[in-house]
This record gives sequence, structure tokens and C-alpha cells, in this order.
Amino acid sequence: MQRMPNHCRDDLNVAALPRELTNAAEGTLAFLHSEAARIEIRDAGITSGKIRTEIFVQNLTGHKLPTAFPSRRAWLHFVVRDRDGKTVFESGALQPDGSIVGNDNDADKREYQPHYHEITSPDQVEIFEPILADSKGHVTTGLLDAVGYVKDDRLLPSSFDKNRAEKDIAVVGDAATDPNFTAGGALVRYSISPGNAPGPFHIEVEPWYQPIGYRSAHNLAPYQAHETQRFVHYYEAMSTTTATVLARAEREIETAP
Repeated sequence: MQRMPNHCRDDLNVAALPRELTNAAEGTLAFLHSEAARIEIRDAGITSGKIRTEIFVQNLTGHKLPTAFPSRRAWLHFVVRDRDGKTVFESGALQPDGSIVGNDNDADKREYQPHYHEITSPDQVEIFEPILADSKGHVTTGLLDAVGYVKDDRLLPSSFDKNRAEKDIAVVGDAATDPNFTAGGALVRYSISPGNAPGPFHIEVEPWYQPIGYRSAHNLAPYQAHETQRFVHYYEAMSTTTATVLARAEREIETAP
């Protein structure tokens, strides 16, 4: 969002100097890259022919991550490569248009990706996000239509007790009963079959952050108003830079003898 006024400065009649806007954007990115989240690979190995690992993502902020306007989301991009560098498994890849591979909500505005305790297939993605619903229980991104959440598994800050939280800030959906979704972070298991791919295997995992999710932007497209059409156009023109990596972890797994 801070890059948008520079990118479209003539159309928006922006008065701020280009360098001022660039400095603001770079400062935000520096904070996100160093003080928002930490990622850790735990207990990675091969058991019964499957690569199994636990990923712990820690919220370093003093609030839910992401916080504020419900267009924001964070998710895990998880990749396993074989000894030749070929991708064996991938979950949560960001596409050039700003959507996430496998995310039900990006593919269909009526659906949403559930919270996962364990991920076993590429079309499952752990997305930490608020999903709004209207009075009929239909998924929406419209604030005037929304009456509550059908999902809210944004990463919790430390000392947050999800069992005692008031309704307005409560955890909603499967994360509410997930014992590994707790104050300060979340533990996500991955269990995948490498097939006949040769080891050793290399695991890479990154938490990503996106202030305006694909669906939040594209749900505005049907409205034939200058403001909405202009914003969707801006989003599409900048879609490859709508998200950023917050942290990164890697681990090598040796094949069993």
C-alpha cells in the first residue's frame, strides 16, 4: 500500500516526494523482515516412507498477526526438494496475480481454506487470516455485510488465552480446538510422501504476509464505480509485489540407511 502512491503518483496527484514514500515503504519492510515473525523447523525426518516435520511459527508482535483491517493475511510457504533440486512437494506458493496456489477462497469467493493441524497434500495451505461472514453465513469481504467471523486463526500474541478471550477477539474455527495453536505462535505438522524421489531432501519454509489479499481486491471488480475499478487496476498492475517474506528456515534430511 505504501508503494502504490509512488507507482500511481500521476493518476493520484501525489504531493509527497518519491523518496519519502520509498523510505516509508522500506522502513515497513525492514520491520516486517526482522520483528514480525520467527520460523523454526522441528523434528524433521523420514518415518514409514514419509517426510514428517513440525513447523513452529512465532508471533513477535504484541497483537494478532496479521492485525487490523481484515484484508490482511499471513501463510506458510513450504517446499521440499530432492538431491537434484527438483520440487517434491510445495504448499502455499504465491502466484503472479497475488493469489495463493491451493487457497479455496482465492479460487472461489464463496469458499475459504480451513485451519489445518496437519498438511498432507499440496492443495492444503496454512493461512492465518480472518474470514468474515454475513447474516446468512455466506463468506464476504464487505464490512457492511459482515456480522462476524467463520474463521479467525491469526497468530496470537504471547500471553493471549484463547479459552478466555471475549467474543470480539476470540479464535474462531478449527484453531480454537487445536492444542498446537497457542499464545505466541502455532505448530503445524507436515506429512508427505516423496515417492521415488532421491534423497537427501531439503526443506524450506517461509511465513509470508500480504496486506491486501487477492479476494479482498477482486471482490471489488463487479462494482462499476470509478474508485473500485481504479483500485482493482492498481492491484493488478502491482500484483507481483503484493506480499513479502517475514522469515525463513531450512533443513536437510538424510535418507534412512
